[in-house]
Amino acid sequence: MSDVGATPLHGPAFGSYPADDVTWLLTDLSHAQLEAPVEEREEAIQAGRAHYAESLPVEYQPSEEYYALFDRALADQARRVALAAATLVHLVVELRGPDAVLVSLARAGTPIGILLRRYAARLGLGGGAGLPHYTMSIVRGRGLDTVALRHLAAHHDPADVVFVDGWTGKGAISRELTAACAEVEETLGLRFDPSLAVLADPGSSTDVFGTRDDFLIPSACLNSTVSGLVSRTVLNDTLIGPDDFHGAKFYAELAPADVSMRYVETVEACFDDVAEEARAEAARLLATDRSPTWSGWAAVEQVSTAYGIGDVNLVKPGVGETTRVLLRRVPWRVLVRPDRRDELGHVELLATQRGVPVEEVEGLAFSCMGLIHPQFARTES
Repeated sequence: MSDVGATPLHGPAFGSYPADDVTWLLTDLSHAQLEAPVEEREEAIQAGRAHYAESLPVEYQPSEEYYALFDRALADQARRVALAAATLVHLVVELRGPDAVLVSLARAGTPIGILLRRYAARLGLGGGAGLPHYTMSIVRGRGLDTVALRHLAAHHDPADVVFVDGWTGKGAISRELTAACAEVEETLGLRFDPSLAVLADPGSSTDVFGTRDDFLIPSACLNSTVSGLVSRTVLNDTLIGPDDFHGAKFYAELAPADVSMRYVETVEACFDDVAEEARAEAARLLATDRSPTWSGWAAVEQVSTAYGIGDVNLVKPGVGETTRVLLRRVPWRVLVRPDRRDELGHVELLATQRGVPVEEVEGLAFSCMGLIHPQFARTES
């Protein structure tokens, strides 16, 4: 397939990661005014007047108290993240071979893809430099960025591409990815494997994972300041043409608060310590039935019904998804499992700061769940 006209981006011109760590298959929209207040966006999205990917929430800037919780979470969880990442690399190489191409789904997948690339470099894969790593956009309801897929097909065998994300919740992205890959095969004749490789799969919606535990992945605690200072992706027809990659912004002005490289390097420092354990865990996983049970989706449907929400998209399960609800949506309440409450300090702090009630639920399928305010409408002051 011939190359496409869109030009990939690299740091430091775009993003705060070194150029070797990631190739951004994105259009730079840094100069566009795309941010809107969270409440305004929520009302427009729920009323059907706008798609969530057409604009951006105003980036929440955490307090010093919250950053202190991030620091503690990183110190506590670095080895656990390193073990899951290393296990995932061994699993990917066994399943897809040493020529695998990592394609993370922006933006939660990007820091994870970088960790996988760096661990692979320690194994001497990808010509010794680590597996190639790109990041691209997927938008719920709109699918994968087909311009990015065409670019990948022009430079790699699509069979080598491994899509990477941080974690699963109810499995919406797994379903979106499967549908998008089927559509791309039908329309473009390109066959990409829809298996989603994730650090953690608490929702049981994929068979390629480092763990199925619902634990705190510290990169879920923050927005752009732990993701290379890059916004979530944007698909807006007024800015993105048919031959352009989906877009994103580079928040260079947030550099003083950027912890992206500290996160990567802190986890990377644990790689040598976990390598032997990771090999054994990957071998164990390969010998087990890893078929998805979609338990996360079932749990979300149950909660949606129990709380009279009626829309699974407003129920966000797991530590990562709950955090994102509190950071960039209009949260209604947070459900927590009592035996996991001690691990959820950052969730409790965010909930307090936003005036959101926290409710204990015995036997909850995840450590916590974030419920977006149903039928949200702003009130006039």
